Amino acid sequence: MRVIIQRALGGPGVLELAEVERPEPGFGQVLIATGAIGVNPVDVHVRSGALPLLGEPPFTLGWDVAGVVEAVGPGVSAFSEGDEVLGLLAMPGAGNTYAEYVLASVNEIVARPTGLSVEQAAGLPMAGLTAWQGLVGLARVEPGQRVLVHRAAGGVGHLAVQIAKARGAHVVATASAGKHELLRRLGVDEPVDYRARDFTEVEPVDVVLDLVGGSDGDRSARVVRPGGVLVSAYPQDTGVTPELVAGLGIRHAVLVVHSSAPDLARLTSLAGEGRLTVHVDQVWSLAEVAKAHEAVEGGAVTGKLVLVP
Repeated sequence: MRVIIQRALGGPGVLELAEVERPEPGFGQVLIATGAIGVNPVDVHVRSGALPLLGEPPFTLGWDVAGVVEAVGPGVSAFSEGDEVLGLLAMPGAGNTYAEYVLASVNEIVARPTGLSVEQAAGLPMAGLTAWQGLVGLARVEPGQRVLVHRAAGGVGHLAVQIAKARGAHVVATASAGKHELLRRLGVDEPVDYRARDFTEVEPVDVVLDLVGGSDGDRSARVVRPGGVLVSAYPQDTGVTPELVAGLGIRHAVLVVHSSAPDLARLTSLAGEGRLTVHVDQVWSLAEVAKAHEAVEGGAVTGKLVLVP
């Protein structure tokens, strides 16, 4: 099978297309014939060495996958050959999804709902679970709360605003003006053009999902009303100190996304009900993975970018 391997840390040029033996599923595993692969910012950070999640090369990147079950290993009864599935694999370990076939544990995958194409399904797991685990698992968003989502037109952000709306929240969202039409279609109540308006001028909110970090983390904390919560999705640079949190009387939760079939099932349920959609902005072939990484690094992706074999 074809697979993307990198033998050194560095720029997109270190990503190589190679041929390796197709793996066989072990106990509790299935082999998935890849239909599409989600590309996420973490992929870029691991490739460059900025985030040493997988140690030293060689390794294969990728955690998001959607495809068809090709074979099942011993002890597997929940899935059968021919089932269409999606999942976030082995996070924070090695998912190895930049490949034509991937091995997945049955507790990492769920059935693909009919409302999502294979490309949309591949774009859902990591971004969707980041949003879900942040807003539902950590912030416990409730009906009537005000929720501020940063980078709301990005991969995580555009799913987060839909999850917040599904929870009954009033959603404030930052994005450039050209992306406000998309945000309104997704249900955003108050789009904020961060280039023209300081987001700290909005009415205080109950929850902030900070997808930026750094200095924006500090400023985001000051928008949260006492008793509210700031969820930081960049643990390496939240921009928030314990002293600031204590002084403001808010709660600070640091988000580290993890594989979870139960959480993913809740997301696919929303998608099946038509309450959650995945905006796929760009589709590249597996052989064009370096160009895909360049697009992510360029910051011009709205929604999700995916690879197809």
